[in-house]
Amino acid sequence: MARAISGLAYPDRFYAAAAYAGFDGSPNPSNQDIASRFSNDAALILYALYQQATVGPCNAPKPSLWNPVELGKWRSWQQLGNMVSTEAMRLFVKILEEEEPGWFSRASNSGLEPVTDHNSNVEPIIENGNSFAETMTITSENGGLMEPQDKDIVSEGLGSVVVYDQWISPPITGQRPKGRYEHAAAVIEDKMYIHGGNHNGRYLSDLHIPWENKLLSIAGHTKDPSETIQVKTFDLQTGTWSMLKTYGKAPVARGGQSVTLTGTTLVIFGGQDAKQTLLNDLHILDLETLTWDEIDAAGVPPSPRSGHAAAVHAERYLLIFGGGSHATCFNDLHVLDLQTMEWSRPAQQGEIPVPRAGHAGVTVGENWFIVGGGDNKSGASETVVLNMSTLAWSVVTSVEGRVPLASEGLSLVVGSLNGEDILISFGGYNGRYNSEVNVLKPSHKSTLQPKIMEGPFPDSVSTMHYATNPTRDLESEFEVGQEGKVREIAMDNFEPMKSKGGRTSEHILAMLKAEMEELESSLHNEQVLYVQLKHELADTEARNTDMYKELQTVRGQLASEQSRCFKLEVDVAELRQKVQTMETLQRELELLRRQKTASEEAALNSKQRQGSGGGVWGWLAGSSPQNADEAENLI
Repeated sequence: MARAISGLAYPDRFYAAAAYAGFDGSPNPSNQDIASRFSNDAALILYALYQQATVGPCNAPKPSLWNPVELGKWRSWQQLGNMVSTEAMRLFVKILEEEEPGWFSRASNSGLEPVTDHNSNVEPIIENGNSFAETMTITSENGGLMEPQDKDIVSEGLGSVVVYDQWISPPITGQRPKGRYEHAAAVIEDKMYIHGGNHNGRYLSDLHIPWENKLLSIAGHTKDPSETIQVKTFDLQTGTWSMLKTYGKAPVARGGQSVTLTGTTLVIFGGQDAKQTLLNDLHILDLETLTWDEIDAAGVPPSPRSGHAAAVHAERYLLIFGGGSHATCFNDLHVLDLQTMEWSRPAQQGEIPVPRAGHAGVTVGENWFIVGGGDNKSGASETVVLNMSTLAWSVVTSVEGRVPLASEGLSLVVGSLNGEDILISFGGYNGRYNSEVNVLKPSHKSTLQPKIMEGPFPDSVSTMHYATNPTRDLESEFEVGQEGKVREIAMDNFEPMKSKGGRTSEHILAMLKAEMEELESSLHNEQVLYVQLKHELADTEARNTDMYKELQTVRGQLASEQSRCFKLEVDVAELRQKVQTMETLQRELELLRRQKTASEEAALNSKQRQGSGGGVWGWLAGSSPQNADEAENLI
């Protein structure tokens, strides 16, 4: 009987737990039986979750103040707001397991059968862009499921005993996919889908999936790259790919980007194009209109990078962690407010992970699990988790040696086994191409934390994409007050509040209200300070702009002066050359003058000598007179 109960799927599993806890299916279960087995607060939350799962949101009139028991039950139910029935069922089972871990075996020994209500409206959840029943069951080789024997055992249906917060490698049947990294992975119903990836420099195009529903593939490096991002769908029934026609200016083709689904839009950030250029641009694709929109967000964006991880929190905040450039890896955390479209870099708390790229991440509740990655020297061995409400990091577990979990480009998805979440990793590269499957079951302390906080803090939703893995909405519900303020009731690890000193639920609610008002006041002060700093930053940027313009003007004047000086230097050099030429000519002229004077003097002396040696005796000797004057003198 224990085996049969452990193998129950929802909602039968919920009704088995409800029958064991004393909820017999009537609208008003026995208060005395339930109160005798659980604390007051545990009994109240179990009652509220049972009503939410079987009846729906609380529409009952508020009981009289003279009936404190019914008033407390009504308030507990009312606080759940519009939580869907599937979440209420799962939370009911989880809280029962916290209160009585061995309820499965005791229920089977007592012969209790689940009290089912087949008219209950169980709503599906949306994951990876598809609608499917909330429960996701992983079966063993023979299709059976085994009951946990204690709190540290997940199920023998995976082929081995699995402890909490530890990775195990279950036996896998069938033809194993080729080892790969930088592939895509997604979960639909109880099946994990693997698509594409890289092996020995070759881009893989095989697809290991069943044939139903559809998958969405966004961007990624291909053998024959296109100029812009392509959006493709794969019909699991027909086994055919089809290209979606999009509108607007599509982003440049890339790989290593993050693609995150929030509502009906895909948010795409960063990556690396075919020319190995790193990017930090931001684009949004509206899946209803298939229209692209490039976003010029305010604030300081993350530096260009690829191989980072991304998650959406509260359907409003996009978180970017890690990634790498050509020279280094990062461990910074950036947040984009999708309503104001403004980047910020909040302070991280706890043990901040080492820098890494090529890691994978999924969300469970308000917790973001990060696995694998590396810094081009060694793989990251720690599996870490970030509480997205407090931005506090903690280490879940570590692995040793060169194992697939400490590799780059692995994929990570979240599934469900016996109503509890499990993380499933596949592939990666750490010196060799891996095709191993590893499973981790997060413990309650690592995934569930009781919080009733101000501010929108839901969980992220996933889509199938490359290099960054899907995220998923789990166990959060939001209640919008009359003043338009949003509160989260994070029930994922509801630890019943113990009564101390006779404090009633009214006192606790009053304390929580006072704390919430104090947080609102602090938030208002921070917002005022933020506005002031933003104005100061704007003034500083304006001054910097003016100074930059002035600097550019001075640089222009300096360039003009340098040009004029260069021309003057050229003119001076030409004048010096002319002066040197004139000096040479003057020396040559002086030499010619001296030569002329010497010639004239020589001619005069020769004439004089000829005159003195003539006369009659010269004539008698036969010398003819030189000119007429001499002839006259002779006569």
